[in-house]
Amino acid sequence: MKQGVKEIIETAVYEAREAGELTTDESSLPGIVVEQSKKEEFGDFSTNIAMLLTKSERRPPRDIAEKLAERIASSESVTKAEVAGPGFINIFLDRSFWVDLLERILSCKELYGTSSIGKGKKVQVEFVSANPTGPLHIGHGRGAAVGDALSRVLKAAGYDVTKEFYINDAGRQVYNLGESIKMRVDELEGKEVEFSENHYRGDYITDIAKEYCEALKKGGGSVPTAVEFGISAMKKWIEEDLKEFGIEFDNWFSEKSLDDDGLVVDTIEELKKKGLIYEKEGATWFKTEEYGDDKDRVLIKADGERTYFASDIAYHRDKMRRGFDTLVNIWGADHHGYEARVRALFRALGLDDSALKVIFIQLVALLRGGEPVAMGKRSGEFVTLKQVMDEVGADACRFFFLMRKSDAQLDFDLKLAKSQASENPVYYVQYCNARVNSIFSHAVEKGIAMPDDSELAGLADKFGPEEIRLIRHLGRFEEVIERSAREMEPHRVTFYLMELAGLFHPYYNRNRVVTDDTGTTAARLLLLKAVGTVASNGLRLLGVSTPEKM
Repeated sequence: MKQGVKEIIETAVYEAREAGELTTDESSLPGIVVEQSKKEEFGDFSTNIAMLLTKSERRPPRDIAEKLAERIASSESVTKAEVAGPGFINIFLDRSFWVDLLERILSCKELYGTSSIGKGKKVQVEFVSANPTGPLHIGHGRGAAVGDALSRVLKAAGYDVTKEFYINDAGRQVYNLGESIKMRVDELEGKEVEFSENHYRGDYITDIAKEYCEALKKGGGSVPTAVEFGISAMKKWIEEDLKEFGIEFDNWFSEKSLDDDGLVVDTIEELKKKGLIYEKEGATWFKTEEYGDDKDRVLIKADGERTYFASDIAYHRDKMRRGFDTLVNIWGADHHGYEARVRALFRALGLDDSALKVIFIQLVALLRGGEPVAMGKRSGEFVTLKQVMDEVGADACRFFFLMRKSDAQLDFDLKLAKSQASENPVYYVQYCNARVNSIFSHAVEKGIAMPDDSELAGLADKFGPEEIRLIRHLGRFEEVIERSAREMEPHRVTFYLMELAGLFHPYYNRNRVVTDDTGTTAARLLLLKAVGTVASNGLRLLGVSTPEKM
């Protein structure tokens, strides 16, 4: 939409140069900035091109603006162009511009909103990456929704996206998992056991222990075999929960494979050659402070055990060696302090750390009818993603998780998420598509055939201010997707869809679609078809379904 307006302005600038009204050399012309007007009385769009030309033209911007406004107004797509303030040009577009836009939306169908701004650049989005020591909780769910929606938005914008889950299947926490399973096995056999604070004591451990016993056909087994069995069982549960949530990963990367392939040792050796590793108090340290961290970090403890950071530096080094242009890490808010040390690795290896993008996921406050839900299992309430999905559905989960910027705390009201009313945002947006399908069915019952898209050209006079207002918003969709991709903020799509629903439903309630006037009926049916197209495309990017009936 903005590109069409830019082309009108570019033509006006070119014609002004040809007529000698502008003297600025073509190679020195500034980039054209176009903004959608917030108030209709100021036109559809405005540009500050005249003010940008003031320096090179050496005359007042208003004088330049008046010359350009005359030429902009001569375009067949423009009704008038007015100069405002010191040199802004407000542009009022003809109905034909909006009808052409509507026709393009209908012709593009499910491709409307896609672009090639990514130019095929390779982006890896690593998200969730939960320790395989327990079920996914609602915090993981929010990270999953953000990561998957971002991946979809980036693909729509022309990036080559790989979704990856990093499995923490090595180290102390998974050994504790194996011990916990083994102790539950002993308990099932009637033995006395005593759990420490490091052991996992959830009911799910007992479930795994029972499966473990069944797999062995008897109790016993060793902690290492319990570790292997437990990781496999938890990974399966996590995969199943994510699949129900509408998420499948392109790659599951094992932390253990870093050791098996010698990547941790290789990375430490490379840093040693650069003089960035030293020994102190029996431990091995990485000089991260030299590269922007607040202090140096331990890679190997005095007792010989490796830190998580030792694996992480090998993992990120491996990521870059796989040829990604951008690495996106989606982390919980408690990892804020971790970013500096990972960036230090990039700089230490001579890599551009701007290739690393970190998105932090803030906490989710669970409510029911505005009242906080107790987060402990003993209260009888749930905390897992699976339990939330079972109550409100995957669609509501995903939409609600994407209703605020990821680094802002989110209030998730279960009662609201289940309600079938306009107060429920996901219901209100999904109802756009359902309403469109309903009116199409009504038209068929009345014996009215769906008009062909080609009929739009002759229906321009059937579109009034309300219809134009809707089309203007539909035209913003492409820009929203591009900006969401560039700024890596998928919540922008959610906001856009809520605004679309806020325009569409009142319009639908005020205006009959199937009328006695065949032209008006055809115009409104085609407008609704475009609304349904954009609503469906947007919901698809969020991973939310588009029900035909509600």
